[in-house]
Amino acid sequence: MVQIGLPDLKAYLWAATKADFIGFTYRQGARKLKELVYLNKFFKKYSGKLLLGILFVSLSNYFRVLQPRVIREALDLVIDNLGVYNLYNGSTQQASLFSQIGTTLIIFGGLVLLFAFMMGVFMYFMRQTIIVMSRLIEYDLRKELFEKYESLSSSFFKQHNTGDLMSRISEDVSKVRMYVGPALLYGINLVSLFVMVIWSMLQVSPELTLYALMPLPILSISIYYVSNLINKKSEQIQIQLAELNSTSQEVYSGIRMIKSYVQEIPMIKFFRDQSQDYLVKSLGLAKVNALFFPLMLLLIGASIIITVYVGGLQVVSGSISPGNIAEFVIYVNMLTWPVTAIGWIASIVQQASASQKRINEFLKLTPEIENLGTNKTPIKGKLEFKDVTFVYPDSGTVALKNVNFTLKPGQRLAILGKTGSGKSTIAELLVRAYNIEKGAILIDETPIQDFELNHLRKRIGYVPQDGFLFSDTVAGNISFGKPDASQDEIEQFAKFAAVHDDILQLDQGYQSMVGERGVTLSGGQKQRVSIARALIKKPEIIILDDCLSAVDTNTEQQILNAFNTVLANKTTIIITHRIYAQLGFDHIIVLDEGKMVEQGSHSTLLKQKGFYFELFERQKAEEAEQPS
Repeated sequence: MVQIGLPDLKAYLWAATKADFIGFTYRQGARKLKELVYLNKFFKKYSGKLLLGILFVSLSNYFRVLQPRVIREALDLVIDNLGVYNLYNGSTQQASLFSQIGTTLIIFGGLVLLFAFMMGVFMYFMRQTIIVMSRLIEYDLRKELFEKYESLSSSFFKQHNTGDLMSRISEDVSKVRMYVGPALLYGINLVSLFVMVIWSMLQVSPELTLYALMPLPILSISIYYVSNLINKKSEQIQIQLAELNSTSQEVYSGIRMIKSYVQEIPMIKFFRDQSQDYLVKSLGLAKVNALFFPLMLLLIGASIIITVYVGGLQVVSGSISPGNIAEFVIYVNMLTWPVTAIGWIASIVQQASASQKRINEFLKLTPEIENLGTNKTPIKGKLEFKDVTFVYPDSGTVALKNVNFTLKPGQRLAILGKTGSGKSTIAELLVRAYNIEKGAILIDETPIQDFELNHLRKRIGYVPQDGFLFSDTVAGNISFGKPDASQDEIEQFAKFAAVHDDILQLDQGYQSMVGERGVTLSGGQKQRVSIARALIKKPEIIILDDCLSAVDTNTEQQILNAFNTVLANKTTIIITHRIYAQLGFDHIIVLDEGKMVEQGSHSTLLKQKGFYFELFERQKAEEAEQPS
């Protein structure tokens, strides 16, 4: 048998171990795992738990490695005393020797149980540190991503569907947690156990250790190639999962439209095709992962056979004892799960890398609307648009061209025009949903970007065209504009919006749940709840964007009459397709393709015989045709 010197053996073992556990990390990490570097700040934040976890893992493995030594001593004790025991066959000394051996074996057994108990105690503590740390990191990362979503501008949400956003904040974050939790835990356990086991094996027989660990280079090569496949397939799976979430979300939100057009079967087929694509990709990843486990078991089995064969020859030559073979077999079996887990850890790390890459894509985005202003002075309500030109960044559509108007505090402005003329764009610019390209918007003679963003938006009440309601009570949706509003205030502003009586007719009144997006309410009721929510803020500037399009004539008159009271002394902008002469607008502008084509008072615009005049005449004719 070839004899190998200890220095050469240690060099070989170091190279093999490096190839398996360190080389893999550095080779792959530089290219595939660089996205996970972002998580280092969380490891630093929870470094106390991480260091304690490493300590507990090491202590657990220390007591684990002691057990084979006790078993070796017990087995050698039996074998060494077996010949002596047979010499005293039939004598009283044989019974005494048997009793002594039995007592010693019980002590050895007690030591094994004690070491196992201590190992279990420290395993409990290591999970209470590292796994708890992973949950805290998951919480922090999900909160950080949610805050990033809230900080991004409207154009971002127009470019990305809801399902993709949900997938990244749920599925992707969960996969990252598997990396900072279980994968990290078992990775530390793997390295710690390998160091202790290999050191213990070297103390017994460097040569036998070499042969027992000979399959490790094969493991390193397999991980190197298969990990590339895992990373590619994991990223494809996450993208497809986002598509599934998007499809599901759209179907659930538009279920009434799907049913009304009898499109259930086509939608089922569409979803089935996407699910089949996800299934194929997931099975492909599962097949790749499945290659690891049989390979690991084969390599461990080969190690055991080599250990028994080479160890047997060394026992015959007197280099080691029979108990050492048993000790080595236990050591090799100890490495079974850690070695097998290499593939599992590699899979988790690669999936986490793909998920973190998707998360980082959003975390690295810079909000288009930055809160750089510091002005928090009270807003009186004077508005000025000076040569404002705006192009939507996501579509390139020119929405406004050189728009100019001025409103004094408490004045009212009506904005009319055809669909797509740029009316709603003015409202979005006033709440800084976008930044203007050219010109200036002034509030109280101060550039709008100089105001602290939250302060600005709190002083503006905005009712958009598609008033959104949350899955909450009616009272909760109204008080969203003023979270500390009393029930009396909620009811008062519901009356201003002419929705109080409708609410009382619901099963639980103001405590009735409105369902997702207010699905249990009619279109007119949703609009009026949105109006009440804006008015209860008691803002200095009110923007109402076509908020009466879904209400009947009588209800419209109630709301308009209430507006004359509640909007008194408020700077008001009403974007509409109808003419509300009773509101007494101080200024009216008509937009066409982003340009101001008409402006002035009600009487002035009627004299111009333009778009406003035609709209007024058409509306008057429609009202005349309605039964009294």
